[in-house]
Amino acid sequence: MIKVNIYVTFKKSVLDPQGRAVQHALHSLGFKEVAEVRVGRFIQLQVEAKNKTELQKRVDKMCHQLLSNPVIEDYTFEFEK
Repeated sequence: MIKVNIYVTFKKSVLDPQGRAVQHALHSLGFKEVAEVRVGRFIQLQVEAKNKTELQKRVDKMCHQLLSNPVIEDYTFEFEK
């Protein structure tokens, strides 16, 4: 089994209201050094695969078709050993 860590975030051009709210709350608590907050999602999969190249293509397809909205979100993923 291979663990896949997937990170989904809004594209830089898309307003992140949740990130702005968190930034404001941090400033209210005295953490004025926080310049920007972007909030996203973390998804972890455990998959069976024999071919890592094929797995990379499959995970990319999963992210593009279901796990993210490619119009407003970016995603990255990594394989955990």
